Amino acid sequence: MQFIILTLFPEAFESYFSISLIKRALAKKLIKIKLVNIRDFGIGVHKSVDDRPYGGGAGMVIRADIMDKALTALRLKIKDKRLKIVLLTPQGKPFNQKIAKKLSQYKTLILICGRYEGFDERIRDLVDEEISIGDFVLTGGEIPALAVLDTVARLVPGVVGKFESTVNESFSGGLLEYPQYTRPENYKGMKVPKVLLSGNHAKISEWRKKEALKRTKQRRPDLLK
Repeated sequence: MQFIILTLFPEAFESYFSISLIKRALAKKLIKIKLVNIRDFGIGVHKSVDDRPYGGGAGMVIRADIMDKALTALRLKIKDKRLKIVLLTPQGKPFNQKIAKKLSQYKTLILICGRYEGFDERIRDLVDEEISIGDFVLTGGEIPALAVLDTVARLVPGVVGKFESTVNESFSGGLLEYPQYTRPENYKGMKVPKVLLSGNHAKISEWRKKEALKRTKQRRPDLLK
């Protein structure tokens, strides 16, 4: 799977892509990541990509013609039609594991990171979907892009060592993940549940299902609606 990130700050991603699962996935060529500087499509000597908003107001707005030029250039290079263009914006659909699964089915995912005061409204007509990672405002779309890329990349076959890791974790089955324990067996009087030490896999599975449901009811009852 290929990820293309349109951003004004490509350098913001470099350190994250050089560690852990993402680094290994890139080395194994399970995923590809291309960082595209929006300013490469800018206007004039200073490669301007934004302008003052009509009607007045604070801040600058990213121009629709600049974004159209960037997306057109990318489309010409991408022959596969399994392409999805996502605009990262607080006004978008709340991002969750279900959306991540859908996005992981595409061959190429283009993520657009905003900056300044926002996007020219006409840019919304150039994308397939708008996504938000929460009801708050960041200085730009780079952090949301990382969140989406990391979540989707984990669902690409081979990226996570064991397939079960993505099946049993929080949200994958509509519930929060069950409690996990490791050594020591007894830490300051806090003991590992006996069922996990029993070796009875059927009972362990049943316990985990009950605990996942119990935890979800307590912490995220909205997931059960």
